[in-house]
This record gives sequence, C-alpha cells and structure tokens, in this order.
Amino acid sequence: MPEEAAKILTYEIERNGDTAVVKCHGRLVAGTTEEMYQEVKHLLPQLKALVVDLADLTYVDSMGLGALVRLYAAARQTGCDFQLLHLGKQLRNLLKMTNLLSVFGQTEDHGINIA
Repeated sequence: MPEEAAKILTYEIERNGDTAVVKCHGRLVAGTTEEMYQEVKHLLPQLKALVVDLADLTYVDSMGLGALVRLYAAARQTGCDFQLLHLGKQLRNLLKMTNLLSVFGQTEDHGINIA
C-alpha cells in the first residue's frame, strides 16, 4: 500500500486575486496529470500569473513533464505569466535531457528556485 500511495498526485490551488499557486505533492506521472491540467487550464483566462510550486513533488515522468509543458503553453497563449518554484534535481535533469531547461529557464529570472 505505501507504494500505491507514493504514486498519487495531490495538489491545492490557492487563488490570490489574479494569481494562482498550484502546490503539487507526490508523483507527477502518467495517469495523474490530466485532472490537474484541466482544472488549472480552466482558470488561466482569469489569471495574470500562474505559479507551480513543486517543493513536495517526489518524481516526474515524461507525462508529468508534458503536463508542465502544456500548462506553460496554455498560460503563454492567454498572456499569463508562468513560474516554476522549487524545481528538484530529478526534474531539472529531465529538463536538461529534453532540452527544455531553456524554455523553463525564462522563468528563472522570475522566481524559479532549484532545490
């Protein structure tokens, strides 16, 4: 059972005016991303800034990375600023391997924190 629990993604969305902070916990992996993506995407037209806090994320696979890229693209389409916070070593390495670090690197000047 502990292994099953480790696979679960949970998240909270905190709104503060026209900014939303999505705090992710657990594993951002295949089968766990679509609900979060859809819920956050629905909010984007109402936001000026979206912050994704990854401090409590333990693992990200290619589907999880895809969800982050999709959120980034959707935010950019609506004119919403996108920030990643507390980027862990595993995700940073994944971004390097996929040459996406430069895409998300634009957020470094605006608050990306690397654990």
